[in-house]
Amino acid sequence: MKVTQHLEKANGTSLFSFEILPPLKGDTIESIFKNIDPLMEFKPPFIDVTYHREEYVYKELGEGLLKKQVVKKRPGTVGICAAIQNKYQVDAIPHILCGGFTKEDTENFLIDLDFLGIDNVVALRGDAVKSETYFKPEKEGHAYASELVTQIENLNKGRYLDDDLQNSSKTDFCIGVAGYPEKHMEAPSLDSDIHFLKKKIKNGANYVVTQMFFDNEKYFEFVDKCRIEGITVPIIPGLKPISTKKQLNLIPHRFKVDLPDALVKEVVNCKENAEVRQVGIEWCIAQSKELLQKGVPILHYYSMGRSTNIKKIAEAVF
Repeated sequence: MKVTQHLEKANGTSLFSFEILPPLKGDTIESIFKNIDPLMEFKPPFIDVTYHREEYVYKELGEGLLKKQVVKKRPGTVGICAAIQNKYQVDAIPHILCGGFTKEDTENFLIDLDFLGIDNVVALRGDAVKSETYFKPEKEGHAYASELVTQIENLNKGRYLDDDLQNSSKTDFCIGVAGYPEKHMEAPSLDSDIHFLKKKIKNGANYVVTQMFFDNEKYFEFVDKCRIEGITVPIIPGLKPISTKKQLNLIPHRFKVDLPDALVKEVVNCKENAEVRQVGIEWCIAQSKELLQKGVPILHYYSMGRSTNIKKIAEAVF
């Protein structure tokens, strides 16, 4: 079922969903199931599965020589989605990136998803690889998520890359895209960022999932700005409970989001990470309850592969 259909079926009731990471290469899918199982009692209509592009590492060959090697540390997004749908009978939503994909790779990826009965995708540009300062698209790939959305929507209309295909079947993907309440790190302003979000919607995106935020006012203001600009699709808030002191620096640096002073002070006063986790849970519960009162369509949690904190939040909220 499509995300938009889940929302229609909910008839105004806020739903619970979450995102997981594929396990590191060498680990088993049981590590995924172990973290999904405790959250199934909250009846998520869908589970997001991230996609992780290649990285470059340099291996020593001796005598001062280095060999550049391409590795994928977290493969398996498509297989995990198929396993989730088979085991839990809920929709699994794979992320698909511009980075690391040619247009042909993208089309083949989408064909596989269609064959598996996967109805939803989240279309993202993706980040630059660690060895590059700025994002570089593949030679025959997409530079922007809006272009990726267009290709998916074209496939939904039966338009494949091969113009010679006759009577080709249409896919029927529901397309999600990312939104940034505090703007994308590369955007010059929030207004500019919303302009490009509007382009993704115009090209065929059906809903928006936001980057994590820790101040609900940032989300409410973002939604208001989007509505003024004519964006009418559902805007799903993404939440993550802070869990370690290290994240006070890591989250603003990596995700370019602000942490409220009150939250920072509480975390700084904690003596150990067990106390930090509790502060993060309580803060996220308060965020979740306020968002529910405002009637958000779904509360979407970034689990980062661990479910303990999310379960405690869901128990207090749902």
